Amino acid sequence: MAQLLDGVILVDPTGVILSANEAALRMHGVSSVDELGGTAEGYAKRFALWSAEHKPLKHRDYPLFRLLAGESMPDSVVEVAPAGTEQVRWVHEVRDVFMDDNGGEPDYLALVISDVSERFDAEARFKAMFNANPAPAIVVGLRDHRIMQINPGFQALTDFEPAKLVGEKLVSSDLLGSIADPQTFWRLIDTGSVVPQTEAELLTADGSRRLVLFAGQPIDVTEEDALLLTFADLEPRREAETALADSEQHLSSVFEMAPVAMVVTRDRDHRISRVNAAFRRLTGYGDDEAIGRTANDLQLWNSSEERAALERDLMTGGGVRDRDGLLLSKDGHKIDCVVSAETVSLERAPCVLWVYQDMTERRRSEGELAGAISEVMKDASWLSQSILDKLANLRRPKVTAPSVELSPREREILDLICDDHDDTAIAERLGLSRNTVRNHVARIYSKVGTNRRSGAVVWGRERGMGNRQE
Repeated sequence: MAQLLDGVILVDPTGVILSANEAALRMHGVSSVDELGGTAEGYAKRFALWSAEHKPLKHRDYPLFRLLAGESMPDSVVEVAPAGTEQVRWVHEVRDVFMDDNGGEPDYLALVISDVSERFDAEARFKAMFNANPAPAIVVGLRDHRIMQINPGFQALTDFEPAKLVGEKLVSSDLLGSIADPQTFWRLIDTGSVVPQTEAELLTADGSRRLVLFAGQPIDVTEEDALLLTFADLEPRREAETALADSEQHLSSVFEMAPVAMVVTRDRDHRISRVNAAFRRLTGYGDDEAIGRTANDLQLWNSSEERAALERDLMTGGGVRDRDGLLLSKDGHKIDCVVSAETVSLERAPCVLWVYQDMTERRRSEGELAGAISEVMKDASWLSQSILDKLANLRRPKVTAPSVELSPREREILDLICDDHDDTAIAERLGLSRNTVRNHVARIYSKVGTNRRSGAVVWGRERGMGNRQE
């Protein structure tokens, strides 16, 4: 007994403790047999015992009393502390041994004790960490592949109650599906090896599946050899990728159906990766001629300097808006365009979306209209002043300044200015003081947006003023 690593307490059938080896005394924190209590009753007064689940044991359930009652105790586990102490000091795994010399009633009874405190401490720490870990996880026994534990994170991910899964075999539960290489996965589990990160479809309580990434690590802090499987939820990523793919599909449809010419380019040299139907109609270039080439390769721009300047502005500013540009079609026909470009992301890659709005016909029409207005305004004496102002604005379609409202006196003075009268002559003509005329002239300058007499003359003559009959 003295040489055994396990503790041994020897009692006779009446419950008297006959002897105990050094290991048994150490496992109870005492130095002599007397300190064990002398008898089974004395032992119960000196030590408090709990089950492995930390439930207090009644005296009749103490291993010594079960030994005296003839009950078999194959590897029972109890928690032990000195009486009056609630904090567990030791965890014992106990078994019984009956000894007799003549084959009749046992002469001696022995309680064999193994100190498993460190193992239970490790299991307790693991259980606390396992349950506190926000990452979903399960523990699977390597012997029979049964699910031993699930943590709250896994329960929240799948909505499975522990009772539904604990005790179920991993393979029969159909918990993991769509594993890329199932044979390798089960071989690693059978051999107790590390399972590298693997994607799978995880079954949930409502029968649906979620995309997860999981990995396995063998552990030895449970009652038997086991594998810890930890999961990462990839479903939000999959949903985002699906939404992105749908969005890009919608964008592709809109891109192709857009009534204005559009091009997508990639890389620093703006190599064309996509063109739409409007671009093909506008320029005459098909997909096979444009895709993979640059605007410079196609000689798409009438001026390479103009194209290079726009590309530089795009690089520094991230986008350009409503720039005038002159393109060349496949047959060399000039196309007057308004060009816009914006840096965007398609298929997770940076690229540039170009928009070419054909203005050729519109500007030709505007030019023809301006010419017609010029012809009309050569003899505008029969038109009212308001119509003259509107025609002048139409002749200059790019002018966006607000309309100017001159008072009758200001219009009268501007009319004389346009006939090359100076302030003195205007004052005499209208019977006003020269200072009054100067004040009117200053207001006219402010309203028409000039600070020179010549600017006021140009503004007035464009509106039919001056050169009137006396």
